[in-house]
Amino acid sequence: MTNETKQAIESMTDTDSRAELAQLSEELRGHNAAYYQDDAPVISDAAYDALFSRLQAIEAAFPELRTEDSPTQNVGAAPSQGFAKVQHSIPMLSLGNAFDDDDVSEFLTRIHRFLSIDETDPVEIVGEPKIDGLSVSLRYENGHFVRGSTRGDGAEGEDITANLCTIKDIPDKLKSDAPDVVEVRGEVYLPKTAFRQLNEAQEAAGAKIFANPRNAAAGSLRQLDTAITAQRPLRMFAYAWGDLSADVTDSQWGFLETIAAWGFQTNPIARLCHNLEEVLRLYNDISDQRATLDYDIDGVVYKVNRIDLQRRLGFVSRAPRWAVAHKFPAEQATTTLNGIDIQVGRTGSLTPVARLEPVTVGGVVVSNATLHNEDEITRKDVRVGDTVVIQRAGDVIPQVVHAIAEKRPKDAASYVFPTTCPVCGSEAVRDIDEAIRRCTGGLICSAQSVERLKHFVSRNAFDIEGLGAKNITAFHANGLVEGPADIFRLHEKRDILLDREGWGEQSVDNLLDAINERRTIELDRFVYALGIRQIGQATARLLARTYGNIETLHNAMAQAQDREGEAYQDLLNIDGIGASVAEDLLAFIHEDHNRQVLENLKEQLNIEDFVLPASDSAFAGKTIVFTGTLEKMTRFEAKARAESLGAKVSGSVSSKTDLVVAGPGAGSKAKKATELGIEMIDEDTWIEQSAS
Repeated sequence: MTNETKQAIESMTDTDSRAELAQLSEELRGHNAAYYQDDAPVISDAAYDALFSRLQAIEAAFPELRTEDSPTQNVGAAPSQGFAKVQHSIPMLSLGNAFDDDDVSEFLTRIHRFLSIDETDPVEIVGEPKIDGLSVSLRYENGHFVRGSTRGDGAEGEDITANLCTIKDIPDKLKSDAPDVVEVRGEVYLPKTAFRQLNEAQEAAGAKIFANPRNAAAGSLRQLDTAITAQRPLRMFAYAWGDLSADVTDSQWGFLETIAAWGFQTNPIARLCHNLEEVLRLYNDISDQRATLDYDIDGVVYKVNRIDLQRRLGFVSRAPRWAVAHKFPAEQATTTLNGIDIQVGRTGSLTPVARLEPVTVGGVVVSNATLHNEDEITRKDVRVGDTVVIQRAGDVIPQVVHAIAEKRPKDAASYVFPTTCPVCGSEAVRDIDEAIRRCTGGLICSAQSVERLKHFVSRNAFDIEGLGAKNITAFHANGLVEGPADIFRLHEKRDILLDREGWGEQSVDNLLDAINERRTIELDRFVYALGIRQIGQATARLLARTYGNIETLHNAMAQAQDREGEAYQDLLNIDGIGASVAEDLLAFIHEDHNRQVLENLKEQLNIEDFVLPASDSAFAGKTIVFTGTLEKMTRFEAKARAESLGAKVSGSVSSKTDLVVAGPGAGSKAKKATELGIEMIDEDTWIEQSAS
């Protein structure tokens, strides 16, 4: 981070920090969903890392603003709805990033400092390529493969066992002795040669062309038809473990040797290093080999070799202290900025998009880039006609790094961000606590209406086969579908559909059948489908889990309009629901039009009650609060374990709390629990009871 950026953060007011933190959090949640759920990232890895680092820096400067649902405290995104869910007994966490040699040096220094080891004493490090694929966890019982899953949101993934069974690198039975329970984790990828062959076949068949091998691998693993997955030559490198019923080694390197003996593929260019010089030499060696490898990599992962040191180092928020990913720099190119277009999203957000003279970057032709918001344009002083540097770290929309001032045309004027919506002409305003300007037209703005409808039928919402973005746009333009409930009345317009070009009886009947199949919907998917600002899949699931059914949820939100009432406090007490999220939710419910949309939908749908996972645990159905410092597991791990046992996790102590788990520094929450006579246990007791 530059001194300029640090100074900007240091000079922030409380209002400034809250505004940018909210904007960054919303943007990062959207990118997480695009990457982990849709397999369709819309910004480069480097651009994502820059946003994430900025959020971390603001939270470090204003720690009181960090919330449990912050992207810095969570991993990935909630699993999609096409497969059964798997609770990870040990969370699948993410990694911190290093971007240059100084970051790597600081990583090693932090390890020595934390362990109170003299910096002259070597700490062995295992380095291996960071595969750009899909993370999976494989569970073996008594030597036999019984279940495989994706990472999902780190706590819960998708059960893709049948598809994983088609991959030759995943043994059905372990070749040598192993503990009764073994979870092996690794990365599934599609070789570059196979990727090219797959796209050639897809193009010949008139099917979807995949953007890159990572997307192709993820799409292949998420096929509901296992036969399709079996046709694609997926591979896997194994590199880590999850649940183990017994220790198998005392080192990371020893684990790689052990799983190789069990029948797994480990990366052949991984290396055991003994100091900073060897670590950086490995990075350069792997970087030099990158173009010749038959799989995509985006960096090198370093892990402390000794497992006892890993355990002592533990975790911080969403990542282990004992590992880091040393990222490769983004690929760059220069081109001309021909124009800046404004796109209007479903919440009215005005997003600037740079239209570029097409240029090849890393073998991919790119012609547009996101500019994020008006502040970004001002900060970079990007103007139409400029020669700009763009960069990308994957086959995704790149970012504009900066303009080359000395090549700027003399008549290039500063860009003036519009104050009216380019679609409906309504005023576009920017709240004091937001970095985004929004159209005030609401549902009279056709762009917002269409985008909300697209979201409503998207894969993780209603997922209506045959009713994708293209058809929604066309139906809306012709007045067939103006609001969500109109979708479920399309059977009344069958004759009109039949008159449309390209629509025969079979295609119309297939669409109407698909719509009817979605008249029954899970509560969490329904809430997510409404497209409420800041209510993503994870938050929608939290709300469904807490309130149980649509009527209870609707009534509670009506009562919570009283900000002094108990219902509002109950909403804020949900672990993961902050004041900003609560206000967006309540504002949506308060609007007359939205309440009418809800009533119209309830007439057309069967919205299923949320059912907690079956559990015979003593904690099932209880509300638990974690407070103070947890020393033996992360807060994320504790929360995941509680929810896997059927409990609800709250952020505040109230009369509805059943149990408080208190660590050192518990403070006011422990005091309140004592006053209310609520049972309180320490972390050791929690670990013992929750494991039994």
